[in-house]
Amino acid sequence: MIYVLLDGVGDLPHPDLKGSTPLSFAKTPNLDKIARNGTIGEVISVGKGIAPQSDIAVFNMLGYKFLHNDYVGRGVIEAIGIGIDFKDGDLALRGNFSTINDEGIITDRRAGRMIEKEDTLGVSLEIERLLRFSNPNASVVVAPTIGHRVVVRIRCDGESLSSEISNTDPSYGRIDGMGVAKAVGDYLKIERCLPLNESSSARLSATLVNEFTEQSIAIMKKSAINRVRKEKGQKLLNSILLRDAGNRYPRLAPINEMHGMNFSCIVDMPVEIGISNVLKMKTFSAGGLTDYEEKARVAAKAMETQNAIYVHIKGPDEFGHDGDAIGKMKNIEEIDKRFFGTLLHTIDTSKISIVISADHSTPCINKSHSADPVPVLVSGDSIKKDGTTRFTEHEAKKGKIGLLAGADVIKTAIGLIKS
Repeated sequence: MIYVLLDGVGDLPHPDLKGSTPLSFAKTPNLDKIARNGTIGEVISVGKGIAPQSDIAVFNMLGYKFLHNDYVGRGVIEAIGIGIDFKDGDLALRGNFSTINDEGIITDRRAGRMIEKEDTLGVSLEIERLLRFSNPNASVVVAPTIGHRVVVRIRCDGESLSSEISNTDPSYGRIDGMGVAKAVGDYLKIERCLPLNESSSARLSATLVNEFTEQSIAIMKKSAINRVRKEKGQKLLNSILLRDAGNRYPRLAPINEMHGMNFSCIVDMPVEIGISNVLKMKTFSAGGLTDYEEKARVAAKAMETQNAIYVHIKGPDEFGHDGDAIGKMKNIEEIDKRFFGTLLHTIDTSKISIVISADHSTPCINKSHSADPVPVLVSGDSIKKDGTTRFTEHEAKKGKIGLLAGADVIKTAIGLIKS
């Protein structure tokens, strides 16, 4: 089984595409061929009415169902994914480098998104060097990852910090330990971090996060790196939005024990790398984010030694966040041609089944994740066909698989393959 998650591929009808979704409007001859050779349905990855972040959504789509307060938070998963020093009692948070104006209004949540690594690294090192917490035992690591993304780890020697704090990122809220996208408007400001209970550790954690936010803004305002960026007409790295705090290492059954299979993966982003590390999945290297042909070839080759591989393809989600329906449609066409076209020419569908879905929807009209269901397709010569012909949101509603919970996708696919 080759299990492909197209990040954020689900969408809603868009006026730029004559009222179609990017999936429906795109020309996808290879996905159409795969769809005709299988059966389709819908998935709610985390829960009804929940617009999930990628981390909790991917865990669910891999078969791990969390009670909300059992989840460790995205900050921890990304910290693990980039290999920084983290231990129980530390506080790890996911951050965005962002741009604010003189009134403190967020003008770009991602500071232009495509940011030179030397700039994010330089600013991060300045913050680490100059920031001074009121508690002398507290320290910080600021670790930029890809583009606007950053992980912040706060440690306080002799104290166990608490994850029971609110986000400073106004676009994301918390349901117990789980981060969820919020429906928000324009003119957002960084929010103050609040303790979510009366414990001394929660109050200390909120205090340290607020000190980090206030001082890092002051440090970045004076940064020579931002002076140069301003001269070049680039967006300033003058704030960091924080969310999804966690304070403990996750302990979960390895994925091979969960499913009784030899599972591996091809992943690129820190969050998916962190998930693969936590679940003890073998990882195959397959080029960069858009090396679609290489990912297909490596996935096919891996099936000589594995009996399942999970491939995460990032592209569609970013176009959704940018509100670019035409760009998302073209990216889907590119993935269809370069990834799925290569895959179909490389594997024997009488021996290998293909499962395709998404971690969540990222509608272009929302510019954020939504609670809408996503399609799921199980395809192969041995699969009983249901007469559907495309991998789209509309076709998914007609498929024989019906509506699944994310945590049930793999076991349902295995059942269909074996039947």
